[in-house]
Amino acid sequence: MAGKKKTVKVSPFKNEPMTDFSKPANRKAFEKALKTVESQLGKEYNLIINGDRIRTNHTMKSLNPANREQVIGVFFDANEELANKAVEIAHERFLKWRTVPAAKRAQYLFKAANLMRKRKHEFSAWMVYEVGKSWAEADGDTAEAIDFMEFYGREMLRYGADQPLTKVPNEKNELVYIPLGVGAVIPPWNFPLAIMVGMTTAAVVTGNTVVLKPSSDSPTIAYKFVELLEEVGLPKGVVNFLPGPGSGMGDALVKHPKTRFIAFTGSKAVGLHINKTAAETQSGQLWIKRVVAEMGGKDSIIVDNEADLDKAAEGVLASAFGFQGQKCSACSRAIVVESVHEKFMSKLLERAKKLTIGDPTNYTNYMGPVINEKAMKSMMWYIDKAKQEGGEIVFGGTNDDKIGNFVMPTIVDNVKPKDTISQEEIFGPVLAVIKAKNYDEALDIANNTEYGLTGAVYSKNRKKLERAKEEFHVGNLYFNRKCTGALVGVHPFGGFNMSGTDSKAGGRDYLLLFLQAKAMSEKVK
Repeated sequence: MAGKKKTVKVSPFKNEPMTDFSKPANRKAFEKALKTVESQLGKEYNLIINGDRIRTNHTMKSLNPANREQVIGVFFDANEELANKAVEIAHERFLKWRTVPAAKRAQYLFKAANLMRKRKHEFSAWMVYEVGKSWAEADGDTAEAIDFMEFYGREMLRYGADQPLTKVPNEKNELVYIPLGVGAVIPPWNFPLAIMVGMTTAAVVTGNTVVLKPSSDSPTIAYKFVELLEEVGLPKGVVNFLPGPGSGMGDALVKHPKTRFIAFTGSKAVGLHINKTAAETQSGQLWIKRVVAEMGGKDSIIVDNEADLDKAAEGVLASAFGFQGQKCSACSRAIVVESVHEKFMSKLLERAKKLTIGDPTNYTNYMGPVINEKAMKSMMWYIDKAKQEGGEIVFGGTNDDKIGNFVMPTIVDNVKPKDTISQEEIFGPVLAVIKAKNYDEALDIANNTEYGLTGAVYSKNRKKLERAKEEFHVGNLYFNRKCTGALVGVHPFGGFNMSGTDSKAGGRDYLLLFLQAKAMSEKVK
């Protein structure tokens, strides 16, 4: 039996502060970062397997969604053969990496967090160019990535320490948490740094090795992070970088018998496909594969007749149109008690008219483009569908695709609870407003979708808020504030039903998804 583990002391976790861009010095520093990144656009990036740079016969281009003629980076696509090779290499590296003490693995995360902190604006600037984030949204994304590394490093120290067990006479008992094996990490493009970093480092710090398949819409940001891991000395093969198509290469990662788990964030359709594929036992497979899936949402904010309507309008607007509504936590439905509907809409529209839309490199623009042309066309289809089903476009409803993928913030009033835009995830700046007769009906409507990720209630009535705690079925529920902006360590994030496996990223349970517990007992005199 192992002896008592050495205690490693670190300062208590605290969230990375957001940058105050009202200060001229901060704006100047960010502008400098934008110029630095602009000078690097259009470069070619190789695959990385076991530290080796690899090129293939096929490439893909990452484009600026605000200017489709601007190439962010050119990437060599992996294929099924390389996917299989990456898993095999990762499995070999796992046999050694799993023996590295938890405290040492945590140190890699702390070093990476410190280095990212020093280059904070540069990482944020990449997101402005590659996925169209505003300065504030990009800054928040980078801060969250730093938070994930700091938080998960500390969490691994906790899981790696001596675990409390009930004592019995004449036995020495021990419980240790050990890693799973090779993980396929498949992050989304909408939080291309934070979620990608969180999923990857959670797997790594727990002693697993990773094949990282970034989104085809945000591969550059992922590559820059893998470079940072190399810079802090993470051993070769612990994280392998494999951009490429989900069908074919992505399926190969999920199917490989040595793949032990899949960590995925993305759409419901892809998440269900991964879950089904992972459930099929392959020849030579020794385990039931574990799937950690965060899939999506159709999130509602209830505006009660006893709400502060000014605060409600502000919260709905920020939740619906921050980063163009491209968040699984975004408010896509405002459920308003009809007695205050007219007054609330007046306040909401007044604020919506002040939104600025344009190239996100310009600090004054609140909203930028949606991620790609396919997404833009899909959003316009939903807006047309809303009109066909009787919805009234009271704001926006148009797009501008001359240079980039711009969809105007759109508010659709008089939406019925079962209309298409009330049920299906649009993932864009389209807000459905639904009238409810009263608070009872508002709660019923809030629970009428197949999702269960985030939600919020604006009300001054404490009894109504307490009732929502029991009846509003979502993983993250907020009161008298927006339903976006979960903070690591503060709001463990993950949802119910078709929103995924309720992973609770950024919470004390998350690392358990990448670990398994081993109990050992020895008879003593």
